Amino acid sequence: MQYNHQEIEKKWQQFWANNQTFKASNTSDKPKYYVLDMFPYPSGAGLHVGHPLGYIASDIYARYKRHKGFNVLHPQGYDSFGLPAEQYAIQTGQHPAITTETNIKTYRRQLDNIGFSFDWSREVRTSSPEYYKWTQWIFTQLFNSWYNKDTDKAEDISTLISKFEAEGNVNINAVSDEDIDVFSADDWKSFSSEKQQEILLQYRLTFLSDTEVNWCPALGTVLANDEIVNGVSERGGHEVIRKKMTQWSMRISAYAQRLLDGLQNIDWPQPLKDSQTNWIGRSQGAMVSFDVDGCDAKIDVFTTRPDTIFGVSFMTLAPEHDLVAKITTAEQKEAVDTYIEATAKRSERDRMADVKTISGVFTGAYALHPFTGKQVPIWIGDYVLASYGTGAVMAVPCGDQRDYDFANHFGLEIPNIFANVDISEKANDTKDGIKLANSDFLDGLNYKKGMKTVIYEIEKRGFGYGKINYRLRDAVFSRQRYWGEPFPVYYKDGMPQMIEAKHLPIVLPEVEKYLPTEDGKPPLGNAEVWAWNIETAEVVSNDLINNETVFPLELNTMPGWAGSSWYFNRYMDSTNDGEFVSKEAVDYWKEVDLYIGGSEHATGHLLYARFWQKFLFDKGVLPVDEFAKKLINQGMILGTSAIVYRVKGTEKYVSKGLIEEYDIDEIRVDVKLINTSDELNLEALKKWQPQFENAEFILEGGKYVVGREVEKMSKRWFNVVNPDDICEEYGADALRLFEMFLGPLEQTKPWKTSGISGVYSFLKKLWKLYVGEQGITVSDDKPTKEELKTLHKTIKKVEEDIENFSFNTSVSTFMIAVNELTALKCNKREILEPLLILISPYAPHVSEELWSKLGHTESISTVDFPKFEASHLVESSKNYPVSFNGKMRFTLELPLDMSKEEIEKTVMGYEKTQAQLQGRIPKKVIIVPGKIINIVG
Repeated sequence: MQYNHQEIEKKWQQFWANNQTFKASNTSDKPKYYVLDMFPYPSGAGLHVGHPLGYIASDIYARYKRHKGFNVLHPQGYDSFGLPAEQYAIQTGQHPAITTETNIKTYRRQLDNIGFSFDWSREVRTSSPEYYKWTQWIFTQLFNSWYNKDTDKAEDISTLISKFEAEGNVNINAVSDEDIDVFSADDWKSFSSEKQQEILLQYRLTFLSDTEVNWCPALGTVLANDEIVNGVSERGGHEVIRKKMTQWSMRISAYAQRLLDGLQNIDWPQPLKDSQTNWIGRSQGAMVSFDVDGCDAKIDVFTTRPDTIFGVSFMTLAPEHDLVAKITTAEQKEAVDTYIEATAKRSERDRMADVKTISGVFTGAYALHPFTGKQVPIWIGDYVLASYGTGAVMAVPCGDQRDYDFANHFGLEIPNIFANVDISEKANDTKDGIKLANSDFLDGLNYKKGMKTVIYEIEKRGFGYGKINYRLRDAVFSRQRYWGEPFPVYYKDGMPQMIEAKHLPIVLPEVEKYLPTEDGKPPLGNAEVWAWNIETAEVVSNDLINNETVFPLELNTMPGWAGSSWYFNRYMDSTNDGEFVSKEAVDYWKEVDLYIGGSEHATGHLLYARFWQKFLFDKGVLPVDEFAKKLINQGMILGTSAIVYRVKGTEKYVSKGLIEEYDIDEIRVDVKLINTSDELNLEALKKWQPQFENAEFILEGGKYVVGREVEKMSKRWFNVVNPDDICEEYGADALRLFEMFLGPLEQTKPWKTSGISGVYSFLKKLWKLYVGEQGITVSDDKPTKEELKTLHKTIKKVEEDIENFSFNTSVSTFMIAVNELTALKCNKREILEPLLILISPYAPHVSEELWSKLGHTESISTVDFPKFEASHLVESSKNYPVSFNGKMRFTLELPLDMSKEEIEKTVMGYEKTQAQLQGRIPKKVIIVPGKIINIVG
């Protein structure tokens, strides 16, 4: 009876589906364990073999926890809104919902083929109205909340209104816009409704504001920083410029300190924590105001080194700073405008990373030094960002290398304010042991005393104050796209109004075109039925807008991170139409116990998700303020590309071994055209792409041998390996074992299909332990000591490996165990049944099949994990090497508890000893219990 992986795997995948084997209960006496994967975006390309790496690891752990007696929640869904589907719709005219549904079907089939133990009854899709109804609900909760610094949490906006009505805003300690006008309770009551709404928008946790954004004209949308690579859009490589637009934003800055503090309480990779820490960017210093000479304007600067204020020799504003247009002189206007236009084409990320390019323009204006009154020239430079701090820096070139380089480049003054420090070659960036000089009342002070003294003086003189600042900016939340969550917002007299929760979801309307409108409005501007009737509480035709009962709806949609910032909570109660998540469900599951996904999401998805979690915790919706206890970043599986070598300027292609004789270009071809010896199938190549039809191939030894390059697995490099092909030829169990066997989960490793044959051979060897030509060969005989030893050392190692997420070493352990048991000709049920349970998280299909053949009717996934018994690894005897004059002649097995005297007596009486001695009496007998026996002389 042969091992038939195709038949076995289809059988058990169907069994799991029919019996809902992995469906989790929200009420159980078992302890709970929640295992989560970062859910996929369902692209048209489907999965390649690199994608399932984290899923396989999480599935092994989920199955292991079920064996250990836990009620395991292991769900899956789809992050199904996004720009790629919209771009495809623009190109083909096909609705994104149709292509998304097609792609999801492909993903589901591929995931099922690999045998994951997902609870599919809880599937979520971010593009489903039943799901984004609650994304819209969260948005309205944020809109109706403000952040109270006194209580250090979000509160309902009604509590803020009550404070305004009682005492105005003079004593309000909130995270809010800068420069809010002070008003009394009487003022508040006298304000019009529109004025009150404008004021509240300055405090709400989601708000409208004019914001500098990354605008991509070709895509017609705003892009997040992580959607831009090397200054162009990640999708399509299009130009991106900085542009000011009215956008919805999220006041994530309110949670900056709590986001930092929370990192101490979660078991996440340190590099990921460092990324978030740096992104949040906490710094302590002072806000200082500089008057602009001859102009009614002030430049506010946040500095972490106010003690160096006497070293200021110029100021630099971000080119986008609001004051630039106001203070620039007529003589400098043309140069400033040209520079601003050029800067708008560079992303913030590029500007931050580029430390070599020095550029800037003098505005013609001067600030006044707040202590000395001296004129300080005001420049603009793209190394200053409008989104960081105040968009202005007081430049101290003797203490900051970028300021130093800028001053050197433009011939600006570099005064030295550090005692006994040489700044002739570079700026001084150290604090320790340095005293201030040429700094008036700060002379002779060190950093700590200088900081305290200068902040005291700044506050006393009224032109600044001590402050803790964060790099973290409020998150732009609007996208000029179609395929995203609609905002639950309509506009009355130009002011945003929320649609009540009972009327949600507001469903994405049909549009003819997915591009922005001719007048530049987002794609929803093409919708004919996109207005809100407040009387009937329904979406109606735009033609009915009348400013009394029918109002325009928001045309922007939410960004991709909206749906992914809370999906893990929805899995707990995914079919509940009446609540975001029921109290019973969320109190039971609480948070994710193990989360596995890519490190590239450190400052995007993971930061925003933590922000929303903390907000919903403040609102009493969730019981914990961190959503994932433990997180593991899986590494990447790289592809091995195939390269052909074209002689430059010709259609000749040279085999790898001959390329040194030619000037060549490297061209990647489909890896499916290559055999395991790196030989190219030339006939298949000519059919693959027209450019090769009439090409000439220069061979070596009658073959064309390609070059190989290990790099990211991508359609672009034609090095993608489809898991469907692997499952067809070798089976899902072989794929699962092989991906784990490649190396440690967190490491990047190359894929080579030829390596999977070894794992496939292992599975066939495993099968033969249980099944012979006539069927099952397992007996109920008692196992031997050696068989028990092999089993229990395997239990011990595998359990330790799984708990430490060292899945690659487990696979090695299985191979060793199967080899040992094969050598022992083991067929004992008492050994082979526990072995199956150990292997089943890794290779569930073959394990289920053999478990069934052993006479069991329940799924192996429900069986208790084998218990390790140390007694089976304790040696009771030692196989001593017996040497004569240092040369080992034979071995003798003796009990380990024998004394030296007993060992000597036994050895000397042994017949082989007497044969060696041939009647001679030895000079001495050296015995080290448990180690050696050496007879001398």
